[in-house]
Amino acid sequence: MRILICLLSLALLFPAALCAANPPADLEVRRQALNDLLHERWEYTMRTNPIYASILGDKRYNDQIDDFSQQAIDDDLLQTRRFLDRFEAIDTTGFPEQEALNQQLMVRDLKMSLEGARFKPEQMPVNQFSGIQIDAPQMASYLSFASVKDYEDYITRLKLLPRLFDQTIVQMRKGLAEGRIPPRILLEKVVSQARGIAATPPDQSPFAHPFEKFPDGVPEADRKRLRAAGLAAINDSVIPAYDRFTAFVRDQYAPKGRVEPGAWSLPDGDAWYSFRVKESTTTNLSPEEIHRLGLQQVQEIEARMIELVNQLGFKDIKTFKAAVDANPKLHPHSREEILDLYRKYEDQMYARLPQLFGRLPKSKLEVIPVEAFREKEAADASYMNGTPDGSRPGHVMVNTGDFAKRTVLDIETTAYHEGVPGHHMQISIAQELPELPLFRQHGGYTAYTEGWALYSERLGKEVGFYQDPYSYYGHLQDDMLRAIRLVVDTGFHFKHWTRQQVVDYFHDHSTIDEVTVQSETDRYMAWPAQALGYKIGQLEILKLRQYAKDQLGDKFDLRSFHDEVLSGGALPMDVLSTRIHEWVGQQKAQASLTLRVSQSQPQSK
Repeated sequence: MRILICLLSLALLFPAALCAANPPADLEVRRQALNDLLHERWEYTMRTNPIYASILGDKRYNDQIDDFSQQAIDDDLLQTRRFLDRFEAIDTTGFPEQEALNQQLMVRDLKMSLEGARFKPEQMPVNQFSGIQIDAPQMASYLSFASVKDYEDYITRLKLLPRLFDQTIVQMRKGLAEGRIPPRILLEKVVSQARGIAATPPDQSPFAHPFEKFPDGVPEADRKRLRAAGLAAINDSVIPAYDRFTAFVRDQYAPKGRVEPGAWSLPDGDAWYSFRVKESTTTNLSPEEIHRLGLQQVQEIEARMIELVNQLGFKDIKTFKAAVDANPKLHPHSREEILDLYRKYEDQMYARLPQLFGRLPKSKLEVIPVEAFREKEAADASYMNGTPDGSRPGHVMVNTGDFAKRTVLDIETTAYHEGVPGHHMQISIAQELPELPLFRQHGGYTAYTEGWALYSERLGKEVGFYQDPYSYYGHLQDDMLRAIRLVVDTGFHFKHWTRQQVVDYFHDHSTIDEVTVQSETDRYMAWPAQALGYKIGQLEILKLRQYAKDQLGDKFDLRSFHDEVLSGGALPMDVLSTRIHEWVGQQKAQASLTLRVSQSQPQSK
């Protein structure tokens, strides 16, 4: 009894000391509980997002399609709350640093999902850049077709697509009733997209691409049957669903689309935009602060662009632009020429990666054209990650449409952004880190992923590329594009700018071609705040690199810095900052220890 009283007294007076003297015996139990819960959460994500699971190479749900019913949406919200309670209940005291971070990041992600749910994003599920009308046919590119079962599962999915279209229309009707609807100008593009696919004969449909050429794993005897069944599913299920969707958007939805482009014109629009800013940048920067930062960045980059065009013999940017427009050598002459240039730049950068990184990606990379059905609204290029098992390589998807109206100026810098050392490098390495749980291997924060890709464009200069001054101008112009985004995105959604104001700002501060100006302007209307992450993330990585150089001096190693930035998967900016500061501290301590050891060694004469 006296021992018990003593322990109780000690616990009241010095609780921390008692814990230190008696470390929790259940540490391993709590660590296992977290790992089990992370696994359970991932399994739930795969089960309730079967198309995403298939994209990642998990084929267990290949014959299923996503459920977008109100019941499914409500159930997911309930499960999110329950998972949050369970993750928060796990005491991570004594956990290894990365395991504790796993819990912190999961809690953060779940809280963001719950915070965003009040804005009912499911009620605005389509625009010209995303939505069932263009997401569904991309399955043909994203999925792996290696066996008869892969094809049979795909055919089953085609037959299930009408249900998902109908569920989407239900949510759009709810949004319409509550005033949550995209701008009309964007919805008219949705009509064109859906109508184009609906009017395409089954054998020429983007959904039919997997049936054009079969892999060796599909016996010859099965190919005719599978192709016939696939085309029948397209004709009997997919096309009628597109017809109904097109008619709904054209006749009932698009005519009631918003006139104002800014998110402020939506219910709770200002609050929603502030949330989207926080989500995209993973910072607490306000829209006003971001707008001012954008103006500053535009001014700085513009000065560098003017200096370069002066060196090329032009008095100003507008004169330079006119000369570029008139110079046939600076415009692609075919779709294939654009693809060849991307491949050239990816190949030359691959050879220089060992100068910049210790860890290199194992996943392969291919450059392919954007599908014809979405090239009118698609960006100049984008990246689609490969599968972790290597069954599908990473793809740089290049928009080759309207090639004569494009220039070749920004192809080199965009190749580094989308491929290596940009998205392909970062995403492939994350997938190849066995120490990370699956939600971090495949996770993403816009400021990190896009910030890294934008930062990577600068690495081309550091290894001696951009030899053509016009190509280097394209690099500066793309950096300017991301600075302009800070100004015009906040202009649209915070300062109530019109669409014409955004277009004019582009023309006043860049030589970006008209095709891209129009596409980019519509993009910011469709995805409020998404475009902010690029420049915010790039500036933070540059700041962290400078900090490391200042602290480590001649001990700073760029390869080690890059490996450290990439070795934790995608991270929020504040977490990345903490990680790099800790790494710098470790490097300094190691350098100090090495110095002391060398000084303690006997010196020979």
